[in-house]
Amino acid sequence: MLEALIVEFKIKPEFVEDFALAIQKNAASALEHEAGCRYFDICRDPADASLFFLYELYENEDAIEAHRNSKHYQEFAALSTDWVAGKSVRKMRRIGASTLG
Repeated sequence: MLEALIVEFKIKPEFVEDFALAIQKNAASALEHEAGCRYFDICRDPADASLFFLYELYENEDAIEAHRNSKHYQEFAALSTDWVAGKSVRKMRRIGASTLG
């Protein structure tokens, strides 16, 4: 079964567009360079542009740790630290599947 990370970011208004670009770059790098990263979806609240929701799927806990230790994630985290007004992370285990149309 896959491990899921559900991450919600509240971004300071003056950094919203910078964060949007940086998180997209981070996700693309994870999908391209991390064999254990199977899915990385980024959503943004249409009613609140400063609220982002990530849904990430990894093969196992080791793949999550590889992501956290990756150069691109470390660069993203350092770059965006001061942009974040709030963050929550939930770890769950995927028990079912669906397909995207």
